[in-house]
Amino acid sequence: MEFFLKDITWFLCIMLLLPALCTSQDAFVSSRATYYGSPDCYGTPTGACGFGEYGRKINDGQVTAVSGLWRNGTGCGACYQVRCKVPQHCSSDGVTAAVTDYGEGDRTDFIFSARAYAKLATNPASSEVLFASGVVEIEYRRIPCKFSGNNIVFKVHEHSKYPQYLAIVIQDVAGVNDITAVEVWQEDCQQWRPMRRAYGAVWDLPTPPMGSLSLRFQVCGSAEVKWVQANKVIPADWKAGAAYQSDIQLN
Repeated sequence: MEFFLKDITWFLCIMLLLPALCTSQDAFVSSRATYYGSPDCYGTPTGACGFGEYGRKINDGQVTAVSGLWRNGTGCGACYQVRCKVPQHCSSDGVTAAVTDYGEGDRTDFIFSARAYAKLATNPASSEVLFASGVVEIEYRRIPCKFSGNNIVFKVHEHSKYPQYLAIVIQDVAGVNDITAVEVWQEDCQQWRPMRRAYGAVWDLPTPPMGSLSLRFQVCGSAEVKWVQANKVIPADWKAGAAYQSDIQLN
């Protein structure tokens, strides 16, 4: 009985805390940031989130790698407002950057693409000062992602092999929302089959159901935890590398 009561107490604590863990971050947190180089100053197509080419130019290439904010890949796609603290050289608004990769720096929470890092500065001359310093003191907070006119897209990962193995990446998720679980509908068994988080934002499933696929995903949002369903969003003849737009979007 004591063990049972402890279990119930632990469950209730988790349920009470979960909405708080999902809320947007109003207060700024102090940290440090640096940047990584690339030939065109955009992101990298080999990021640990699994976004591929999408991860290079999402948010106009203003992207970042994170470590403490990675959260086992749940942090992929999250958006943050970041402002640096170098007097006379940092803009008041800073940069809004999307998480597309994992990376560890010298006590840094953010490793920006060059395009994102430059946005911290007030002007080109100040940008040169920030790049010369390499690492800057910053403050950050999580903010809603915005994708003008885009609904959520389900990208079939290039490593998928029709029809034996399916991996997907969920893209263009607006608002302050984390995808914490994904399931696919198995029509012949009349049940939802859980997909596995393979790595980053990539979810996979061996021997997926035949026919067009309906998916549902668990969203940890700014106010609640809920399931969102996308009916027959992936066609029966899906192809590796193809992206399928849904008719849904989150706030």
